[in-house]
Amino acid sequence: MNIEILVKKAKQGDKEALVQLLMTQKKDFYKLAYLYMKNEHDALDAMQDTIVILYENIHKLKNADAFYSWSKTILVNCCKKLLKENKKIVSLDHIKEDFSEECFDKKDEQIVLKKHLANLKEKYQEVLKLHYFLDLDNETIAKIINIPVGTVKSRIFNGLKKLKESLGGDE
Repeated sequence: MNIEILVKKAKQGDKEALVQLLMTQKKDFYKLAYLYMKNEHDALDAMQDTIVILYENIHKLKNADAFYSWSKTILVNCCKKLLKENKKIVSLDHIKEDFSEECFDKKDEQIVLKKHLANLKEKYQEVLKLHYFLDLDNETIAKIINIPVGTVKSRIFNGLKKLKESLGGDE
């Protein structure tokens, strides 16, 4: 069904229309939430909060074509809010130990990359993760985190530069 028709129905209070809109891109919403929250439970909590906010505020949406960028912006804001509220503490009980020799090198590389990425400022981490982990284009990232496209490009460039320096230059 057409996005405009579904948005119009959702604005009139049709819960099913809103659910249909969200279900068409549920994987994208989940990936985005998981990227921020780093675990399934919290990602689903953020998505649940987002759905409530969307339902309560869909009448404010002026352009039906902007529904997905608008809703993903709300999802990002929900994730940031939950992270701020929780000040996450990682429990060692949730970490699985898997030290098979085949995947040790890959996991080791991933751990090193994540460690270096975590040392970057949040503004660089955010755009790099959205661009490289979720394969979002610069315009979409700009809409989601509500900054100009030029700022997205600048943060990606500078973030990569700082990540490269952190990893040891041209090696």
